Amino acid sequence: MPPHCDSMDGPVVKAAEAALGDDNVELILPFVPADAEDEVRTAFERATAARAEGPIAHEVADLYFFDTVVRLHRAGEGAPFTGVKPAGGDVGPVIPLAEDAIETGSVEKLHAFLSAELHRQLQSRLDRIVALTDAVTTAERREYTEAMLGLQVYSHHLYKSMHRDPHEGGHSHG
Repeated sequence: MPPHCDSMDGPVVKAAEAALGDDNVELILPFVPADAEDEVRTAFERATAARAEGPIAHEVADLYFFDTVVRLHRAGEGAPFTGVKPAGGDVGPVIPLAEDAIETGSVEKLHAFLSAELHRQLQSRLDRIVALTDAVTTAERREYTEAMLGLQVYSHHLYKSMHRDPHEGGHSHG
């Protein structure tokens, strides 16, 4: 289920690891809503204290902190928390390309992939419409109508998504 904010190799856990490693709770706070900061600070203090009690306590404290921040992050998205997922899950082709764009400052690879995929999707939908153009029966004409309206609605949703405020309604993603 891309994006991977709820996985062990996702950006929330990476930020939590950095916060614990640098003993700086501020590094994780941007990943949770402002009204969750107190809970994160409390969890951070508890995890930091427990980490000093030995290797097993260190591991348990880290997992507790990851669980807390991912849960609060997901709540901020309005999404259910179903636990922290293992690292290495399939995030699909777009997330790594988006991460690469962020790291390199270039959208070229992401743009090329999305442009090619959009072209394939539009062409496939149009091909279906063209194949149904000579529909004779009511059922066939209904199929044509559904395909025609489907392309229009699909295109409209894509356009609206491209022009939506990136922060509109949070960034729920799953």
